[in-house]
Amino acid sequence: MKIKKGQAGYLSARKKSLQVQVLLGFGIVGALLLMGYLKTHSRTSLFTVLAVLGCLPSAKALTEWIAVLPYPTIDVKLMEEIREKSSLLTTAYDLVITSREKIMPVDAIVISNHTVFGYAHNPKTDTETAAKHIKNILAENHYTKVTVKIFSEYVPFLSRVEGLNNMIEVDHSADKELEEAIRQIILNISM
Repeated sequence: MKIKKGQAGYLSARKKSLQVQVLLGFGIVGALLLMGYLKTHSRTSLFTVLAVLGCLPSAKALTEWIAVLPYPTIDVKLMEEIREKSSLLTTAYDLVITSREKIMPVDAIVISNHTVFGYAHNPKTDTETAAKHIKNILAENHYTKVTVKIFSEYVPFLSRVEGLNNMIEVDHSADKELEEAIRQIILNISM
């Protein structure tokens, strides 16, 4: 089963996929160069042109792989605990939020109606900047009354998640279409 963006384990699966693309791509480029040289005894051949064109997608995959390489996937125990406490909420895991200025890894996000809470354990993630960026992107997509808060501490995040889940359990007011739309926008700004 393919792991999709927003699911736990996505970053690990993405790294493996990109690594295979890079190795295959540059392997094919090398083979084309070698084959062209062995056939024509010259570097200037149609095989060289094909090899150069083959470098473009391989270099793109290499760039993506280098960009996601430093960011680990969420710990399985944390993911299971969050999943248990947020059974009625919309969730997304293994996000690497990108803006023009920064790359901000976020381990998990939960969405309940007009509220988005996230957890980012990485000390390099500026939680205020991440929250502000997500809020701005949502506002650009006409979701203006959304509260966004990213936590660097796990316990306060988990208690908020549990509180949101309990509120939904009591009053059954979850707007799943709205939550899924917000989730999709957040996934669009993540690598």
